[in-house]
Amino acid sequence: MADGDVNISIDETVKGLLNSVQNRSPIDLFSTSINIVPSGLRDLSPSSFIPRVVSIGPLHKENENLKAFEDQKATYVHELLHPLDSPVEQTLKECVLKVAFSVDRIRASYVPKITYSDMELAKMMVMDACFILGFIGALSESSDEPELQYLLRGSSIVYDLVLVENQIPFFILQDIFDCTILKSKPTASLTDLILQLIQVFNVFQSNITISNVYPFVPLDHILGFLDRCYWPSVEYSPSQGLPSSAIHSTVELERAGMIFQCNQDHERWQMDMEFISSKFSCFSWCWGKPTLRMPVLRIDNFTELILRNLIAYEQSSGFRTYVTSYAMAMDMLVDNQEDIAKLIDSKVVVNHLGSNEKAANMMNSLCKELPLLSFYYIDIWRQMDTHYNSYWPKNISALKRTYFSSPWNMIALLAGIALFALTIVQTIYTVNAA
Repeated sequence: MADGDVNISIDETVKGLLNSVQNRSPIDLFSTSINIVPSGLRDLSPSSFIPRVVSIGPLHKENENLKAFEDQKATYVHELLHPLDSPVEQTLKECVLKVAFSVDRIRASYVPKITYSDMELAKMMVMDACFILGFIGALSESSDEPELQYLLRGSSIVYDLVLVENQIPFFILQDIFDCTILKSKPTASLTDLILQLIQVFNVFQSNITISNVYPFVPLDHILGFLDRCYWPSVEYSPSQGLPSSAIHSTVELERAGMIFQCNQDHERWQMDMEFISSKFSCFSWCWGKPTLRMPVLRIDNFTELILRNLIAYEQSSGFRTYVTSYAMAMDMLVDNQEDIAKLIDSKVVVNHLGSNEKAANMMNSLCKELPLLSFYYIDIWRQMDTHYNSYWPKNISALKRTYFSSPWNMIALLAGIALFALTIVQTIYTVNAA
């Protein structure tokens, strides 16, 4: 290639790059966004990120399997709008006008480029927001009808609303709420309404309280709302760091004299763990054993879906990765089904999967291929490691593994002790007889 041709190619390449830079889409690096799940996370469990029944927002709008439900959305929208004093047409017009003024902000909320026109996008947002509010309303009103509430809570529709790719911006929900529910119930609150849905997603036995939602951090969508509920209180900042290479499972810690208990105090943090050490480690069997207090985790068919979407959201949002840290902590405690069984016996895990092996495999796969950048239980893990490596727990653990790991080992130990005792008695008797 001649020098002139090279210069022309370089000039054209520079012009192409310059054009891309000058015509870039404006991005606020501090804004919240609705992202596509990275392939590394998606490939581990594809079904955890794909809506089963209902499409919310533009990312799964063209999924043929979800289009059958579009007509049913209108039923929930009707239930939301018909109790209002104003005509349905007037209310819908007000909703569309309000959303239309936010189209640019809506587009900026999604990382993939949205190809729908402004009016198509506005219609989609109004329909989906009205559906969500109507569905939550039906969920709350079904409290007097146990069968209906059980049906709604157990449906895939509920869990489609927590998927990271199946979200609409929270400010749209707020706008539609103001145009509809707030007019008939002036004292109503959107956060209180959403909290009723959030309780369904809660993977812990304790109730989520609104006090954990930071008032000064804007909410981006329903999944972000759930993630915010798992943040520590404003007054509490857990330490973070990286654990040592020595990671001990539940069974190993139990052999070293530790026990596991339910943490009843959730004021500091919904996922708070606390290590209570014994003052006299060599006499811990009678003075009180070292204890790890932790929240009660409920494992069912949707626990993996909820945790995976929270982890994917934290990895892309730029916020602190509290749920990811909790999942990593559980991964460290659980090596196999024996560890799950021990946590179940300690009443800190409730397993509805029917198989401890399935529960263990799920916990071990949540953080696979994720970098460990921050671990918010670092102080507790260091305390447990110090206890495990101290003289008495370490040797008692070795003694248990050697002599008490099976009934036959215990029988052999007892037989050896009995034989030793008989030998001593016989020796004393022989000496006295002589």
